[in-house]
Amino acid sequence: MNQDQSYCYPYPHPAVTTDVVLFTIRDEDLQVLLIQRANPPFREMWALPGGFLDMEEDLEACAKRELLEETGIEGLYLEQLYTFSTPDRDPRERVISVTYFALTRSDTLQPKAASDAQEAAWFSLTQLPELAFDHAKIIQLAKQRLLAKLNYSTIAFQLLPETFTLSQLQTVYEILLNEKLDKRNFRKGMQTRQVLRETGKLSRTGNHRPAKTYRVINPTRVEIIK
Repeated sequence: MNQDQSYCYPYPHPAVTTDVVLFTIRDEDLQVLLIQRANPPFREMWALPGGFLDMEEDLEACAKRELLEETGIEGLYLEQLYTFSTPDRDPRERVISVTYFALTRSDTLQPKAASDAQEAAWFSLTQLPELAFDHAKIIQLAKQRLLAKLNYSTIAFQLLPETFTLSQLQTVYEILLNEKLDKRNFRKGMQTRQVLRETGKLSRTGNHRPAKTYRVINPTRVEIIK
């Protein structure tokens, strides 16, 4: 078999990018991190953090590098979302984007613009600016995937501190689902899923009675709940 690395196929090759949808909860509201583009196309418009895949890196490495370069954020759990490949999605050339999404606590991050981003900021999903490329469609799909995974995974725990109360956990679910949940049924459901462990410590908020605190059994990864 010919192993000549200089061989070129007689058809054009598309470029590949990665884009990252990073969700958080701020002011009891689901928000997404956007960057303001410093370069054409769509200069000064808001977009998701992302960029072109280098020849020597894999897709997840590219997503993490672009997130760090454009926002200063690193060390997050990323999950592959979808591949967007509409032929005219990028005016520069034929570009295929492999997208990722992640969740994080906003109080642990201080996003800052870098690289080819003029600014980085959190935006409510109910008040998004006009977005570059097809990034509005990407964010919508990421939200749908997030809400679907609430029913069968521990993904929501990425939005909580290391230890938390069941009331704090319920608040996260209510914000994501945009609805009130029955307290008794919610707690019963969580405790039967066997993904939490009591810390043995109590937390007091204001004049309320002290509440038990919990931690996720496996906090470093998102697990499927059977």
